[in-house]
Parts: sequence; C-alpha cells; structure tokens
Amino acid sequence: MQETSARLLELLSLLQARREWTGRELAARLEVGERTVRRDVERLRALGYPVAATRGVAGGYRLEAGAAMPPLLLSDDEAVAIAVGLRTAARHPVRGIDESAARAIVKLEQVLPPRLRARVVALAGATVDVPPDAPAPLVDADTIAAFAGAVRDHETVRFDYTRHDGTGSRRRTEPHRLVVWERRWYLLAWDLDRADWRTFRLDRCGLPTPPRGPRFVPRELPDEPADLVRRGVSAAGAQVRARVVVHAPVAAVLSRVSPAVGTVTARDDDTCLLDAGAESPAVLARYLAWLDADFEVLGPPEVQAEVRALAARYARADAGPDGGS
Repeated sequence: MQETSARLLELLSLLQARREWTGRELAARLEVGERTVRRDVERLRALGYPVAATRGVAGGYRLEAGAAMPPLLLSDDEAVAIAVGLRTAARHPVRGIDESAARAIVKLEQVLPPRLRARVVALAGATVDVPPDAPAPLVDADTIAAFAGAVRDHETVRFDYTRHDGTGSRRRTEPHRLVVWERRWYLLAWDLDRADWRTFRLDRCGLPTPPRGPRFVPRELPDEPADLVRRGVSAAGAQVRARVVVHAPVAAVLSRVSPAVGTVTARDDDTCLLDAGAESPAVLARYLAWLDADFEVLGPPEVQAEVRALAARYARADAGPDGGS
C-alpha cells in the first residue's frame, strides 16, 4: 500500500486526468478501500483543493475550478510538450502572450527535473526558426477572448472593421470559428447584412460592442473552416480574377490548386473549370503555367494577353539545336 503522501499525489493526479471518478474506480486504481478514498479526499480539501462529491448511483468525485490554480502533476512527456508549446506561444502574434509565455517557460524550467530540463534545453538549442518574410500583425488577447466567447456561446456580435483598402465599416455577424493561418488570426462568420459567409482579420477588428446580441442557431458550414478562410483571403487580396477551362480531371487539378488561389468545379470526366485570383495578370498567368495541363483562359482579356506574352517568351527561349529560331 502506498504511503499517505504518495497516495494523495496519485489521487490528485487521477482527479486532474479525468473529469469525474466514482469512489469504486478511485479505490481500484489506488488499491485501497472506498473509506480510505473518502478520507484522502477530505485531506485534499483541507489542503485547498476543491474536490466536489455527488451521491447516488451516478455520483462520484471531480476536481472543480478554485480561486487559485492548484499545482499540476505532469508526466515527463506532458511537461516537455508544455515547454515546447510555451516556446511556440512566445513567438505567436498575440499581444502580451509572448511575455507571459516567456515568463511561464522560465518558471517551468526551474522546477523541471534535470533529465527533463536537459531535453528541453537541447530542443531549444537545436531548433532554428526561419523568420517570416514580413512580421505578422499583432492581435490583442482581449479581442481573441471576446470573439472566442461569442463563438462558444453562439451570440451575434457587432464590431468596427477596417477593410483591406483602409476604409471602415460596421459589421453584424454570427461568429462561427477562429482560424489561424500563416501566423494571422481570422474570424469566420455569417454576415447578417450581406447574408453570406465572410472572413475577417482579427487585427482589423474592433472589440465587439457590448452587450453581445441574441443567441443564434449555428448554420451548417458549406466547407471546412480552413478552406473557407483561404478562399475568403484570396478573394479579398486578388486584384484580378480569371475563369479557366483546364483539360484535366478535377481531382488532378485540385491536387495542384490551393484553396487560397481559386475554386475548381468539374465540367466532365476530363475537364474542369478553375476560378482563380491573383494580385496581377502576370502572376496569374505564371500560376496557370504551373498547372502542368492544357488550359483555355475564358477571360478577362488582360490575363489572356499575359498568357500569350508568356507563351511567346517560352517559344523564344527554345533556340533549337543549331542556335536558330
């Protein structure tokens, strides 16, 4: 039988690992009687741990949230995973989180056993971060928390939004998901005034105007949240769009087209229609060449002209075996 102090630590670890345990389950795991479990629960309460108990057939014990966070009992792998996560959070574009994460990792490393501290330090020393081409915009933690709460509670929100071109607008939305993509935070929401799905960059969103609006029944998403955000970002940033018939099965084209670039729909077994966007006709023409399939640009004319110019450049690049044209 375990000593009382060791058994209390094991009991606390079990209560942290699962939401609820019956007295019989805890007794079996600790190899003691249910009366001993009840006494140990009282000892934990005396130490300040809020252990709730319910009677009856469906009753049991659970560790509730208290005024202060109790010490956590972590396995070796859990401790290393948290250390890695904190280092990642320290580089995440959330205002204030970087400093909090840095302080937390210092505290964690101070109490790690030497064998685990060595693993964490080795990981930090062996890892090289490739800095992004451009710094990601910072998002206030309060903004993230406010929209996350609205997503959780299915509450409509109103907020000020700065568009891509710098102009402002007032939005009323049903928030559905927060999506992090390429180090930017996005809100995926149903825009009530436009009756359509919209993607909003959180760093351009003002705090929701209190109080939040009435609750709503979540709508069925037409696609995966990440794909909807990619398409929304593509549509917002594209200065030119083109409709292209691609002579390849839709599955083959989908494997080469990112949702951030465009959408692909099947026409028949051997061809599909690509609706793609880019910041310029030249960029879009070069992207189409990367499809590795025959295609026809239905429009607009400026994209057709860029494709012809690119084809002529490629033709001039082939001087032939004798150096002639």
